[in-house]
Amino acid sequence: MKVLVTVKEVAEADDDFSIDGTDIAESDLEYDLNEWDDYAVEAAVQLAEADIADEVVAVTIGPERAEETIRMALAKGVDRAVRVWDDAFEGAFPDVASKIDVFEAVVASEEPDLVLGGVQAADTGFGATGVALAERIGFNHAAVVNDLEVDADAGLANVHRELEGGVEELTEVDLPAVLTVQTGLNEPRYASLRGIRQAQRKEIAPMDLDDLGLDTTDVESTLTLTAMYEPESESDAELIEGDAGEAADRLAEVLREKGVGV
Repeated sequence: MKVLVTVKEVAEADDDFSIDGTDIAESDLEYDLNEWDDYAVEAAVQLAEADIADEVVAVTIGPERAEETIRMALAKGVDRAVRVWDDAFEGAFPDVASKIDVFEAVVASEEPDLVLGGVQAADTGFGATGVALAERIGFNHAAVVNDLEVDADAGLANVHRELEGGVEELTEVDLPAVLTVQTGLNEPRYASLRGIRQAQRKEIAPMDLDDLGLDTTDVESTLTLTAMYEPESESDAELIEGDAGEAADRLAEVLREKGVGV
């Protein structure tokens, strides 16, 4: 069976950052593999190591910079990767529907038996991509999966889901399926030096909209980011300075002003 893993490069801002237009300044951002997708990668690689999966393919939507991130998935055991990017994505706010158009085309090309992905992304937190993809391509699906066993011969995935209110669900999902996984499903491995060296020789196939049979209208975002700003703090906290004696005197004064008995 073939497993397709959807992965995303996410940006994390420094503690101190500046805003450039409608985005955080590029110099204040660091990029890494989305935390939830890391668990999906580990689950797929474990299926390959157990001889359940014959091939594991990762797919991402991102510029050339994202190859550094996707090579970390390759270094952890993914066999090859597909990176989709087009000028039409430049400056556009990520939209679930446009991503689904891309992933649908990749699924049609790769014909996987199982699609794995993180339940959400650390940057947008939409949590909709996996289930929307399943609906679009007609696969069965389960979300918030925190335990997984796959019986390829029976065409079944046995999944455990932790739902709202402490409810736990055990269910069988017929393959082909899309599963979005929660943190805690496994323990993602660190990429070994050997794996990192091998990743440099593994294929990352660049694709654009033409390669997928799509055009710019297929990936037009319905979301527009109009402004970005740091919200003003409503806190009236006071930083008490001075030596211990001065600080103690001021603290006692503040407590008396607030009506707290000393």
